[in-house]
Amino acid sequence: MSVPEGKRVLAIEAKAIAGLVERLDHRFTEAVDLLYGCTGKTVVSGMGKSGLIGQKIAATMASTGTPAFFLHPAEGIHGDLGMLARRDTLIAISNSGETEELLKLLPFVKRLNIPVIAMTGRVQSTLAKNSEVVLDVSVPEEACPMGLAPTASTTATLAMGDALAIALLQKRGFKEDDFAQFHPGGTLGRRLLLKVRDLMHQGAAIPQVSGQASAHHAILEMTAKKLGMTTVVDQAGQLLGIITDGDLRRVLEKGMDLATARAGDLATKRPKTIGPDELAAKALQIMEQYSITALVVEDSGRIAGIIHLHDLLKSGVV
Repeated sequence: MSVPEGKRVLAIEAKAIAGLVERLDHRFTEAVDLLYGCTGKTVVSGMGKSGLIGQKIAATMASTGTPAFFLHPAEGIHGDLGMLARRDTLIAISNSGETEELLKLLPFVKRLNIPVIAMTGRVQSTLAKNSEVVLDVSVPEEACPMGLAPTASTTATLAMGDALAIALLQKRGFKEDDFAQFHPGGTLGRRLLLKVRDLMHQGAAIPQVSGQASAHHAILEMTAKKLGMTTVVDQAGQLLGIITDGDLRRVLEKGMDLATARAGDLATKRPKTIGPDELAAKALQIMEQYSITALVVEDSGRIAGIIHLHDLLKSGVV
C-alpha cells in the first residue's frame, strides 16, 4: 500500500508543477523585472507552511545574488516592521490570499510605497487585489487525501520561488565566482573557490622530458615524479604531448621496441590542457568527460604545472 500511495502523491505534486508551466505569462516577467529593479531588499513573508516555503525562497535568492530575507508576518505586526524600508519589495505568500497576519502588513507596506508580489492560489483574493503583481500558484488538488495538509500547493509555491531566483540569477549575469563568495564553507565552497593553480604541481615537480629522450628516460621520469605521466617538450620547452602509463601499455601491445623508441614517438599529441585560473571543479569535469587522471596546466603557451585527480580527491573537490 505504501508504494502506490507514494506514487499517487508524487504524481499529484508533479502535476501541480506542470500546471505552473502552462500558466507562466507576462506576470512572471513583471515580477522578475520588479525584483531586478529593486534597490533595497527582497522581503519574503508568509505564515505557517507558507512561511517555511518563504524562508527557503529567501535563502535561495540571497545565495544567488538577490539580497533577500524572511519576515515572519506575526512578528512583523508585533514590532519587526522596522525591518522594512522604502526601497524594498515584498513577496507575500498565502495560498488562500486571506491570511490575517499577512494582510495586516499591507497598510504599513503601502505607506512605505513598497511594491507587493503575491504568490497565491486565489487570484481574486484580498492579497491579490492589493498586489502589484500576482503569481498564480493554485493547484487542482492537494496530495493530502483529506485536502487539509498543504502539500501540492507548497510544492508549487517553492518551485515558483526557484523559478524567480534562477531567472534573476540569469538576468544579473551571476557567475560561479559570484556564487563562491556566498558559499565559502564546506565541499561546495571548495568546489567554487579552489583554482587549478592552488592544487597543481609546478616547478621541479613537473615531469618533463624532451622529444628526443629515450623511452627508458621517460619511464624513469614518470616513476620519479609519481604522477603516472610525463610531459614531452621540444627544444624551446613547448608542449609536444604527454606519455601516460596507458600509452606505454598500448605501445607494448603494438609490439614497439621500447629500447629504441624516443619519447616523441610514444607521446599522445594535443593532450587535454587547462588554464591555472580555471576552477579546480572545471579540471574535474574535463577528467570525467575524457576518462583521464591528469591535465597539463598551460599559461600563455607554456607548461605551468600538472593537476592530478588525486589532488582533487585530497582537496575535497570531488
